[in-house]
Amino acid sequence: MYKSVTAEEAVKIVKSNSKIYIQAAAAAPQLLIRALSARYEELHGVEICHLHTEGEAPYANPEYRDSFHVNSFFIGKNVRHTLKAGNGSYTPVFLSELPLLFKRNIIDLQYAFIHVSPPDKHGYYSLGVSVEATLAAIDNADYVIAQVNKQMPRTHGAGIIHQSEINIFVECDEPLPTHDMAEPSEIENKIGVHVAGLIEDKSTLQLGIGSIPNAVLARLTHHKDLGLHTEMFSDGVIDLIKNNVINGNYKGINRGRALTTFLVGSKRLYDYVDDNPFVEMRASNYTNDVSIIKQNPRMVAINSAIEVDVTGQVCADSIGAHMYSGVGGQMDFIRGASLSEGGKAIIALPSVTKTGISRIVPNLKPGAGVVTTRAHVHYVVTEFGIANLYGKTIDQRVKALVNIAHPDHQESIDKSYFKLIRS
Repeated sequence: MYKSVTAEEAVKIVKSNSKIYIQAAAAAPQLLIRALSARYEELHGVEICHLHTEGEAPYANPEYRDSFHVNSFFIGKNVRHTLKAGNGSYTPVFLSELPLLFKRNIIDLQYAFIHVSPPDKHGYYSLGVSVEATLAAIDNADYVIAQVNKQMPRTHGAGIIHQSEINIFVECDEPLPTHDMAEPSEIENKIGVHVAGLIEDKSTLQLGIGSIPNAVLARLTHHKDLGLHTEMFSDGVIDLIKNNVINGNYKGINRGRALTTFLVGSKRLYDYVDDNPFVEMRASNYTNDVSIIKQNPRMVAINSAIEVDVTGQVCADSIGAHMYSGVGGQMDFIRGASLSEGGKAIIALPSVTKTGISRIVPNLKPGAGVVTTRAHVHYVVTEFGIANLYGKTIDQRVKALVNIAHPDHQESIDKSYFKLIRS
């Protein structure tokens, strides 16, 4: 039987000028994070690497810049300020390739902070609600420190590790961070209607968290035999699974299972996935592998964007030159769906921002990154309709995208684009 220590004792092993990987999303180990952050006066030059994490991130305090530097592979709200303050960086990487950064020692990890369920009688722990690149971090870090939580769901799939892979254990009994479902707005509901109309029976879905995915899912109750192969999902799929709308019976791979790499949602979601063999957790180099995704016939990838230009270029990670989120898995799934037999690659977004600025634009803002190229996108959807760009010329794309922009902006977008290309 392992011997547990306090979080304060566990993080004493961390040395200055080292690198740590922290498990992602709702699995971010808060006890270890707090204990490490409290050592800011003793440490310097510690690089903390992670994807988006839920909960607090006190190490990201700009006052601790000499102690900790944040290296985000996907920028969450709790660390977004670090890029401007200078105590954080962003590493662009496809989610499918993130484990390779550790396996190839491109990022040399000394420590992995993980968050697991209690062990079974054979000494095996579950990584619970997030696997992503954590298995690669465990395999390649010098030391693995585990927060063992009685409230971490025990999930099925690849996220099972033996106690021999863990160096230090910290026990706790505390709830995971929750993310309750938001009620879609009228605009989001209109988008949901359009997107749901593109989804055929026996399709396999990839979609994320938020009001637009919720609006889509709410309109799939009469669909039949859908599958789920996604990098993440939330509460919106639970009732569809329970009502046999999502059953995975016609998936091309991992048939009869809902495949994902991390989960974020309410306590209802965490209770639902606990010891549920229908939900299969896999590492992101599997869930997001294009060669695997494309094996699902009628694969439908539903993603969002910050802005889309009238030729079909998609910016999803920055507002101009200011980094906002990350590349994530958008391109993995857009490409996988494009190559799937009968697949559909969809970008869905409101036509304007909350302040009325058009998100369909003549050209992307200066410094904006192209996450998904104009050659990859099939459909762009706003509340005003669907633009099918596949196989279309640039002029045809411009017309189609102007038609689904907000009517208040259509004329100016069209004129600005043609003035731009003729200058």
